[in-house]
Amino acid sequence: MELFSPIPLDEWRETKETLHRFTQVVGKVRLAASVRRNHWWNVPFHLTGRGLTTRPMGLVDGNPVFTVDLDLVDHRLVVTVADGRTASFPLPGHSVASFHRQTLETLAALGIRVELPFPRPYRLPDADRPFAEDVEHATYDPVLANRAWQVLGQVALVLEEFSARFSGKASPVHFFWHSFDLAHTRFSGRALDRTAPADPVTREAYSRELISFGFWFGDADLGEPAFYSYTAPEPEQLAGDPLAPAAARWVEAGGSHLAVLRYAEAREEADPRAAVLAFYEAAYRAGAVRAGWDVDLLACPGGITDPEWPTPPP
Repeated sequence: MELFSPIPLDEWRETKETLHRFTQVVGKVRLAASVRRNHWWNVPFHLTGRGLTTRPMGLVDGNPVFTVDLDLVDHRLVVTVADGRTASFPLPGHSVASFHRQTLETLAALGIRVELPFPRPYRLPDADRPFAEDVEHATYDPVLANRAWQVLGQVALVLEEFSARFSGKASPVHFFWHSFDLAHTRFSGRALDRTAPADPVTREAYSRELISFGFWFGDADLGEPAFYSYTAPEPEQLAGDPLAPAAARWVEAGGSHLAVLRYAEAREEADPRAAVLAFYEAAYRAGAVRAGWDVDLLACPGGITDPEWPTPPP
């Protein structure tokens, strides 16, 4: 299988916009039925060998323990209860409205009752339109949806390799359904000044100094897939620091800067995987050094913190 298969945004824009909203419907189920974690880490999806999963949830809200999976191989939504019961329905052929209705009906058939908080898109152009009224987004191409999942799986493994190099507080490699991106975040441990006004979601997400890394498929601002990194709060003169590989650059975004390596440019490198790792490492060191992190103390060579740990046998 080709590493980093081509997936230009224009080729699958309609499927992406529909699938994005499907994930938001399921994501709001997860938001309602899971225990809150710091930085909203309870909310994202994780990758599986077939697609995306909410992970187990329920119990604390009176529901049985259950998961909701988006199977992007057989293209079905699958609800599984811990007692072994399961129910599913196909993803193709649905508008957002019918997907929303079918999801709630499938949960109810298994004895699961979930009240969705704000049952409408989050931070999307149609954020004022309830899911139940969206018959516009109804395109689902199984081939393109599967290719997107394959790309996410490959990128996730690169991010896992990169995340192993850090011994401090760090997030899992997880998929945020609100922005439809794969991300991993490192923290210095320093709390931030909270006097600046911000909405509750942003306040919790950025309550600590961090450097984040990820991949997204493109949006209205950057109309193509790209690997990215940003430091928050952004240190002075960060955007003047060099990045790797040569194709990477700093891009202004909302008054701050993103380090960006476009997906198409990474694919052109002799070793795309090494190029992406080099990009994340360069962006991390730029932000960490500028922000005064102890880079050596937080390093974790080979994913090992014990310097006396023996080399595994061959």
